[in-house]
Amino acid sequence: MTALLQAPETVPEVGEERRRFGRADALVIGIYIVAAFILYAGLWVNLGSGGYMYNSGQDQNMWEWFFAVTAHAVFNWESPLGSTLQNYPDGVNLMANTAMFGLGIPLSPITQLFGPTVTWAIALTGGLAGTSIAWYWVFSRHLVTSRTAAAIGGAFCGFAPAMISHGNAHPNFVVLFLIPFIVMRLIRLAQGHRPVRDGIVLGLMLAYQVFLGEEPLLIMMMAFVLFAAGYAVSRPREALRMVKPMAGGLTVAAVVAIAIAIFPLWWQFFGPQSYRTLEHGPVGNDTAAFTRFATESIAGTPEAAADVSMNRTEENAFFGWPLIILMVVLTVWLWRNVVARAIAISMFLMAWLSLGVELIVNHEETGVPGPWRLLAELPLFDSLLESRLAIGCIPAVAALLAIATDRVFEAAPGFRDRNLPVRFLWLGALAAVLLPIAPTPYKTYIRPETPAFFADGAWRQYVGSGSVVVVPLPNGGDARALHWQVEADLGFPLADGYFVGPSGPDDKRGRYGAVNRPTADLLAEVRDSGEVPNVTVQQRAQAVEDLKYWKADAVVLAPVTNGNALHQTVDQLLGGQAVYVDGVWVWDVRALRG
Repeated sequence: MTALLQAPETVPEVGEERRRFGRADALVIGIYIVAAFILYAGLWVNLGSGGYMYNSGQDQNMWEWFFAVTAHAVFNWESPLGSTLQNYPDGVNLMANTAMFGLGIPLSPITQLFGPTVTWAIALTGGLAGTSIAWYWVFSRHLVTSRTAAAIGGAFCGFAPAMISHGNAHPNFVVLFLIPFIVMRLIRLAQGHRPVRDGIVLGLMLAYQVFLGEEPLLIMMMAFVLFAAGYAVSRPREALRMVKPMAGGLTVAAVVAIAIAIFPLWWQFFGPQSYRTLEHGPVGNDTAAFTRFATESIAGTPEAAADVSMNRTEENAFFGWPLIILMVVLTVWLWRNVVARAIAISMFLMAWLSLGVELIVNHEETGVPGPWRLLAELPLFDSLLESRLAIGCIPAVAALLAIATDRVFEAAPGFRDRNLPVRFLWLGALAAVLLPIAPTPYKTYIRPETPAFFADGAWRQYVGSGSVVVVPLPNGGDARALHWQVEADLGFPLADGYFVGPSGPDDKRGRYGAVNRPTADLLAEVRDSGEVPNVTVQQRAQAVEDLKYWKADAVVLAPVTNGNALHQTVDQLLGGQAVYVDGVWVWDVRALRG
């Protein structure tokens, strides 16, 4: 048994990785990679024809735009932290929009050569596989002796229901390969081996994780703090001895991380188009979300999952009732082991926090306050979706599964041993518990072709130094214009868009999309209702004012729901004069804005 289980009275020793890489490791890693490709097969086989993730909403368009704009900045020697290609002329603070520079910048050559959809596919597929591999490596080198046990734990970390849910649209919650190594470096600091060196390495990893995803880092650090607190309560004397080396190492790590990330973080919180908080209201998990099965799992049904989740990309719990029961059983069984106990404490507390400010049981408000109420108004925490805290349970569940499997295998060590059936019984029980939440391949479809006006370059006849106003203006409900802009090689800026920015020049509350202009609101109403309004003189004057604000060169209407009503409305606003060019209607408004 490893030091982690051999010495329950001491902190687990985390030394250098001495176990050699072998065929078993290669096999496990290969299985993870193949599994990830199978899940995203629909996307990969349709890359050339416009494969689009069915449950991603408009997020795939947004993320591809992030990757494309990052590559554009890299190859044009521009700062990637902000861009005016969207929300022109105010622009977008990309550091405040989870643009994942830690992935987008290294993959810029691929984005430039093959397009952002390829980068998107690499990020998602590599994220699931890479997260599994990283946790398997840590488990197999530091937690358990059995590679099978480590493989089970690693697979759960990468392919848990919440990971699969975010795998539809949120690479920042899928690319978590650095998290396990951050955790192990923190443990090394507690052991006091080489606090300066370990602090430097930890600082580098923390800085890099900032550019991969700050919210997952916050969640995982919360889980680690709860783990450490659980361990400290059980072994207070040892915990006191850890304070000095931990404090020294964390100081070094903070200096290194801040030196690297301070300017990007300043830009994120104080730069142009920054915001302080993103209000979302109470979105804690219903307790029923823990026992149900996710949409993209073998036992899942979309209706049951949708009943207790925000959308298909936010199924943050959904462990299924068999696994919940097993976790209770394993917690009782492993309670005497101080490390397993601390892991279990962290798991249950993170689950409790994810319930939000009030306990809700199967849609029934109980009036019982949750512990999240204490954190909900604090800076950083006030922008976090509390249901996502359940993601912090995933490594804990995986670790308990690995520890329990290792113990079972230790009790039945040989394939010729008479206790061999114990192994098969245990693996069979695990299969019965985990198979219902095993993921199913993602659904994809072929997105509509980009209008030739954008794809073939006809836009150049109508756009000079100003922007393109797409009717209706792009937003979180329809961000196809971002894709059209990418297909046009980012040759023009767009008015409005799909991003997070401030609610106004003096209002630092975050919101999705630009601050509404009256003309944008009018066009959105027509799109939704299909009714042509009687445009007033004041609305015509406002349209001209808005076009001046957007510095618009052209107004473009592509095929869209209620397109005829929108056409008639824009004609009234601008006095007609539309021309049909390569699949779209175009109003040249350069003369109107002066």
